[in-house]
Amino acid sequence: MSYYIGTSPSEVLDGFIKRYFYGLRRNDDGELFLVVSDQLGAGEANSVVINDIGPELGNFPDFEEGIDFLDGVDENHNVVYSNLRYQQIKWEGRALLYYIEPETGHFVQRISEAYTYPTGNSSTGYGEGNDAQVKPAGPGY
Repeated sequence: MSYYIGTSPSEVLDGFIKRYFYGLRRNDDGELFLVVSDQLGAGEANSVVINDIGPELGNFPDFEEGIDFLDGVDENHNVVYSNLRYQQIKWEGRALLYYIEPETGHFVQRISEAYTYPTGNSSTGYGEGNDAQVKPAGPGY
């Protein structure tokens, strides 16, 4: 049995209601990219840029940890905030896996089931971003 002064590891884990950050964006060519960040992970690999550099009017002003944002494009498919890197932001307590099914083109979500992403069928995830954490979801949706 282990004893802790202060907060135990299990109490820390229980305190994260929404541990995982998911950001979805589409580039100018229509490719989808998904970034996944684990709040318990440390270092550069788990840092995510929300607003790119640009005029202040293009920034997403309401980013708040744990709050989903799914309205990054309007009814005409125009980007609402030009500096916002991900048009859709989702927080989740579980590790989820997303991919495009090659046979059907369906956008699939897996829970607790592995998937090997294909290589060589996607462009670079983000020019100045951390491509190691960007998962190519495939073209279009």
